Amino acid sequence: MISLNKLFSVSTILCATIFLMCLGTIPARARESTLLANGWSFKSGDLTNAEKINFDAGGWQDISLPHSWGWDQAHAGKAYYRGPGWYRRELEIQPQKGKRYFLRFEAASLVADVWFNGKLLGEHRGGFGAFAFEITTNLAAGGTNLLAVRVDNAAQPDIAPLSGDFNVYGGLYRPVHLIETSAENFAVTDHGSPGVAWLQTSVNATQAVLDVTAQISNGTKQKRPLILVTKILDADGNEVFATNKNITLIPSYTTPFWTHIALSTPHLWNGRKDPYLYRAIVELRSTNGVVDSVEQSLGLRSYYIDPDKGFFLNGEKYPIYGVCRHQDRPEKGWAISEADMAEDVELLKELGATAVRCAHYQHGDYFYSLCDQAGILVWAEIPQVNAVHDTAEFENTSRSQLLDLIRQNINHPSIFVWSLFNEIGGRTDDPHRELQNLANIAHGEDPTRPTIGATSHTDLPQMNKIPDLLGWNIYPGWYGGKDSLEKFGAWLDTYRYSSHTGGFCLSEYGAGANVNQHEENPPQSKAGGAWHPEEYQSIVHEADWAAIKSHPFVWGSFAWNMFDFCVFERKEGSQIALNDKGLVTYDRKTKKDAFYFYQANWSTQPVLYITSRRFTERTNSVTDVKIYSNANEAELLLNGVSQGKRSNDGNAVFIWKNIQLATGENKIEAKAERDGQSLNNTCVWNFSPK
Repeated sequence: MISLNKLFSVSTILCATIFLMCLGTIPARARESTLLANGWSFKSGDLTNAEKINFDAGGWQDISLPHSWGWDQAHAGKAYYRGPGWYRRELEIQPQKGKRYFLRFEAASLVADVWFNGKLLGEHRGGFGAFAFEITTNLAAGGTNLLAVRVDNAAQPDIAPLSGDFNVYGGLYRPVHLIETSAENFAVTDHGSPGVAWLQTSVNATQAVLDVTAQISNGTKQKRPLILVTKILDADGNEVFATNKNITLIPSYTTPFWTHIALSTPHLWNGRKDPYLYRAIVELRSTNGVVDSVEQSLGLRSYYIDPDKGFFLNGEKYPIYGVCRHQDRPEKGWAISEADMAEDVELLKELGATAVRCAHYQHGDYFYSLCDQAGILVWAEIPQVNAVHDTAEFENTSRSQLLDLIRQNINHPSIFVWSLFNEIGGRTDDPHRELQNLANIAHGEDPTRPTIGATSHTDLPQMNKIPDLLGWNIYPGWYGGKDSLEKFGAWLDTYRYSSHTGGFCLSEYGAGANVNQHEENPPQSKAGGAWHPEEYQSIVHEADWAAIKSHPFVWGSFAWNMFDFCVFERKEGSQIALNDKGLVTYDRKTKKDAFYFYQANWSTQPVLYITSRRFTERTNSVTDVKIYSNANEAELLLNGVSQGKRSNDGNAVFIWKNIQLATGENKIEAKAERDGQSLNNTCVWNFSPK
């Protein structure tokens, strides 16, 4: 059970779902998964009878998945299309006796109605979770089948998000798979989950006690005696635990079966330091061999949050150096690739981040798996942003979105909290009953992890105490006067006891920056203004981080945002359709100065970086030079002449005041040494008197 005492403690086994989306993961006769990427036709708009086999789809656009619409209009700063679109694809399937067939969609925004050979399989409401339908009894005898999907991203009164500062693109923007199994299998249609959940009883360096629940479906009309095999392999493939259990399946029914495991002297999953993963395998066996199998990654750890001292992983204090992330990309919208997600995780690692908040909705399973492998903790959430509706329909859909999130991702070692909401307040229906119900569901589904919410409102103080943990979205120096930077520490003290536990995290903070805008000693940027110099973003983050570090009851922080992202209504920093608070530009090509500030504070790799390096054309002959570094000492050279050395101020900031530039080209050079490695960084500024 989750303890709600002042010291919130969770010991958890985390095992990441890698849901067998590659052929050859297990024997072909047990389970096969085929990616349905190509061969699709698409038509924007609503159509009559487009699900029928004899419908004329001539003139439809040939596309491949993942596919997303609306991004081209949104990127141009225009209201993008929110409405229905249709997908069609033929499937050649020669059904085999004793086999079952499923279609699994990793996401569709926001509503998907799925037909197979002209018959409605069902509807999924909610744009971010996976869902699956069985098609075994719908297969055509001749082998040629028609799959038709109507996807609609129009705003719906029962589907979160009801609003939000991000675009809601449409489409089948994540992969679709055809899954073939035996007649008896680990359930595929249980909220799109893998059908197996690995939960902990206790975890420490001596022993990991695990409880495994397998949802097993019998597609036959007979009782079926089988053997449930549960085993764990180490990273080298050596078996370290195995147990067998005789079971009997009820005809035409899905039944849960439980296995209790005690693993001695486990190798713990230890975040960025050592993200060790076992291989956890659950098999159904008959006398003829493997009937079905699901393999997952397994990470073993314990963690707790001390409201006075911070976050602890496996009994040791562990810093939550976090950022927030949206999933969209230029020229793609939400239809991003595995390579795109891998690039994002590599940039998180380069930054030195230990955690990422996946805002403001369920992100892709592959991204969570990459975080498992990288040792990056994940804040996972559902899209309840700004407002809720006090209706049975909205509550039912939100419940389904939460079940999608938890059941599909319960085994990821990176996920450490389930988030229930973001910034609900102001003009909204009363959220208390719905949020309390969701919190109860989360605890029932997963008693090993706490719930959390991100708030920016004080008008609903009891709402902020519903989740086990709390994050505050606060933007000193951005959405308040510049003097708010000086008040930030006092604000943190004020909010201390707004949570269940007497501690909280910073779930959002930051400022905007255009890497092509620069100013020495800039005044406060206006949040919606046309002038967002890169230098001011750095000023804000430097002040914010100093305040966060000096308040240990702030157990973690998540800078907003890791990357610039598209918001079609925005026009600021002389850029259209862009929230420019990212530490990295939207195209992932340019790391802003603030990126290197955090890298110097968070990363264990040597860092030396001259700020304002893109401020190349200078009109003031006298300027300050600022460098970020995690070295103890750094030296500045101007045109080869030393300007002296400076010591680390504890915040990784080195400043040389009143440096005199020469007319024309000036070479700025920084030198330092860290861990026996010589560091050097240069840039060129051109001074031309007014």
